[in-house]
Amino acid sequence: MQIHISTTDGLPIYLQIVNQVKYLIASGRLEPGEEMPPIRVLAEQLVVNPNTVARAYRELETAGIVEKRRTSGTYVSSTGSPLAREERLRILTERVDALLAEARQMDISTEEVVALVRSREDVLLASARED
Repeated sequence: MQIHISTTDGLPIYLQIVNQVKYLIASGRLEPGEEMPPIRVLAEQLVVNPNTVARAYRELETAGIVEKRRTSGTYVSSTGSPLAREERLRILTERVDALLAEARQMDISTEEVVALVRSREDVLLASARED
């Protein structure tokens, strides 16, 4: 599980962990039923206090995204994240907002951006058919 912590983000570390785990689940990189790293292991990987990871896991459990199983660890909820689709849309919304802001700065119209997106989709679909 790849999580990257930024000390300059301004967002508390436990929320960075929560957001990134949500993203990994929403994107399918973490599957329902998959075991999460133990708190101490993840804390060592991220070089953070284990209490920070424990807090993130509690937040995820409260949201129904992960579930604790006595004596066997923490797992991605087998029912899947109730927020999976909402989270994917939130992530895409942020990216679209950034794209539109950048296009505005470059004096590119929304219509041109939409045409570019459609064009790129056609290229991706053609490439997928070739594979």
